[in-house]
Amino acid sequence: MFRTDVAPGVHLLQHGNVNCYLVEEGDALTLVDAGLPGAWAELGRAVRHLGRAPEDIRALVLTHAHFDHVGLARRLMQRLNIPVYAHPEEWTLAAHPYRYAHENPRALYPVRHPRAIPVLASMVAAGAGWVRGVEGLSSLEPGVTLTVPGSPRVVATYGHTFGHCSLHLPDRDAVLSGDALVTLDPYTGRTGPRIIAGAATADSSMALASLEQIAATGATHVLPGHGDPWHEGVDSAVRRAHSNGRA
Repeated sequence: MFRTDVAPGVHLLQHGNVNCYLVEEGDALTLVDAGLPGAWAELGRAVRHLGRAPEDIRALVLTHAHFDHVGLARRLMQRLNIPVYAHPEEWTLAAHPYRYAHENPRALYPVRHPRAIPVLASMVAAGAGWVRGVEGLSSLEPGVTLTVPGSPRVVATYGHTFGHCSLHLPDRDAVLSGDALVTLDPYTGRTGPRIIAGAATADSSMALASLEQIAATGATHVLPGHGDPWHEGVDSAVRRAHSNGRA
């Protein structure tokens, strides 16, 4: 699924229940997160739909380096020779995207939460089992405004991973929250604003605390790594996420 202007000049590519975003500025694009391998053809179609060419993607920014967010990174770096940005704490994980810290055993989640099974199955079908790592990354530093199309400001939202960062687009009134705040938890199938279950979260207490950094953006549009965009303001999203707690 490709949806244009989920925030001004920000476009959503959703494949296998994983979200990537194209941020448009002039004739150039920044890709935020790289989804799963199966999204390759869809990404090409999305770029062409915008009247652009693949070469107009000037940078890839990773909110974090789990396998479902680095799926196309290696291929994009090789084909387009673009910089790939991630927090330095994510660099080892980016090279080995299945070796991530998590609080709870993963195996029992589909048993306890059967409505997550179709979500997880769609991720498998999109290539969740064969993601290749990526190295040679550029540094993503909290508090810095990146010199890439869209000029996102980096917001530290540690907890889902220890180097997770969200991206604030003040001129678009939007925050790309990655997996720090989602509206679909792939491991439980639950919807609405929340943090992701301990099956894939390194430190849930830290993740809940980091929601305040997202709230501080004051953005109207919250664009998550999983689930539909939230257009009712970041404060209401953060309140609901706190209410839903950990899983």
